[in-house]
Amino acid sequence: MSRPSTDALADRLARYERVVEVGIGRRTDVARTLADRGVTVTATDVRDRSVPDCVSFVVDDVTDPDPTVYADADAVYALNAPPELHRPLRDVADAADAALFFTTLGGDPPSVPVDRETVPGDTLYRARGTGPGAPP
Repeated sequence: MSRPSTDALADRLARYERVVEVGIGRRTDVARTLADRGVTVTATDVRDRSVPDCVSFVVDDVTDPDPTVYADADAVYALNAPPELHRPLRDVADAADAALFFTTLGGDPPSVPVDRETVPGDTLYRARGTGPGAPP
């Protein structure tokens, strides 16, 4: 991910106090940048991953989630989320009363209703109806 894209995503998500990144994989730039800005970040993945010391990590599968992982989150986000995860992502965010943001794999359209925001090199989607003050 390019530095401008990382910074733009972090700028958008840094307004939240506690966030969960779903499916961090090996892309830790956004989580690290958010943590460096004072955001409490928990990262998840279906397998154990190495994350920066400033980021908490939990093994979790968003299709069969542990609700306690997301319970205190203000926002949930996922980078390069495939369409089959859009609904499970929305469901965990909705259950936590958290906003949901995600990017896709490029050509994949969102499979849930969203608002779009252009960021350098990508499109950031916010699922409608998730989190306080969310559009319906």
